[in-house]
Amino acid sequence: MMLGQVMARIAGRFGRVEPRATARAYLLGLLSGVERKNCWQLAEQAGHVRPGPMQRLLRYARWDADAVRDDLRAYAVDHLGADGAVLIVDETGFVKKGHASAGVQRQYTGTAGRIENFQVGVFLAYATERGRALIDRRLYLPEQSWCTDPGRRREAGIPEAVQFATKPRLAAEMITAALDAGISAAWVTGDEAYGQDPHLRLALEARGIGYVLAVACSTRVRINQGRTLVRADTVAGRLPATAWQRHSAGHGAKGPRHYDWAWVHIGTGSHRHLLIRRNRTTGELAFYLCWSPTAVTLAELVRVAGTRWSIEECFQAAKSQVGLDHYQVRHWTSWHRHITLAMLALAFLAAVAADAAPDRHHPARSNDPISLTVPEIRHLLAAVFHPPAAMTTARLLHGSAWRRQHQATARRSHYRRRLGEPAG
Repeated sequence: MMLGQVMARIAGRFGRVEPRATARAYLLGLLSGVERKNCWQLAEQAGHVRPGPMQRLLRYARWDADAVRDDLRAYAVDHLGADGAVLIVDETGFVKKGHASAGVQRQYTGTAGRIENFQVGVFLAYATERGRALIDRRLYLPEQSWCTDPGRRREAGIPEAVQFATKPRLAAEMITAALDAGISAAWVTGDEAYGQDPHLRLALEARGIGYVLAVACSTRVRINQGRTLVRADTVAGRLPATAWQRHSAGHGAKGPRHYDWAWVHIGTGSHRHLLIRRNRTTGELAFYLCWSPTAVTLAELVRVAGTRWSIEECFQAAKSQVGLDHYQVRHWTSWHRHITLAMLALAFLAAVAADAAPDRHHPARSNDPISLTVPEIRHLLAAVFHPPAAMTTARLLHGSAWRRQHQATARRSHYRRRLGEPAG
């Protein structure tokens, strides 16, 4: 079974058989149908009387979460690797009560779209046409409320070597680690929080990795062979109608995401562009700074820009399917261990989905069920590990086919509606 392969890959990271067995039970619990995937619930799922073994695994057992992260990263690439891979950086928030959890403070995160009491994790995702997975993580440590408070750091178990780093710097560290580990990726993409950072862009250029990074409309760029400095939205307002081309940024839940796109050469280099996206209905604009080591097409830049949403899908799946945000731990080590195991569970589901996908050289017929998704595979695994009474394999597979057939029907309906919309 593929889960056995996952455990075999990380088994050497646990020096004793007890934490190794507990790690396997923890992973099985994350893949189960347990509603809240915290230590108490996972212990009950594993048949333990108390959560002690799960809590020891996250806090005191001797194993290196970064080493398991390395195994996870290699596993994801082995199963999802394909040409045109994109690395995506983004952050997500974890709502917490109190002030003892490592890195927690009142801060803004796009998770809620407002200021709340959050821990913020910066993540790196790997995306190809075969699938996507989270492959690295960093817990953001606020400078004033944490980095300069030795007592608070000590209580939360934050190592002395960990110092303040901006979110773009954390992203750059993860990208560098992935590339140094031999990960092959042609592109990096991210939102404005990362696109606005010149140090991140320079670091990517130094590594010869192309990027398509979102920036604000007020970003100033140089046009006319670098002679004129002008705001990005001013550039967009001066473009003739012929400069815009319609492209899809990929398929969404309700069909192809078609936008109007334009690109403008900026700076003095030959492969540097301002990419502009225009909503067909509202006219809303979005802007991206782009660089590549070689010449590329507008369609390729659009593809990379559209891939950024893959990490949002990873966050949604990780939180809803494998309990990424269900932890009840405060310690620095415990956070990294839970997050790493949840990422490994998600990568396993993504690998199963990729292996189960139909041959891309033989397109599915329009009336076929949708391919197995991460939520559907997690649902099936939960039923296999703990089958309901009177549930046979045939009934389980029949139910899956029925759900996927109805999902395919709904998707076709959405696609027809979207394609029938008037141009914006």
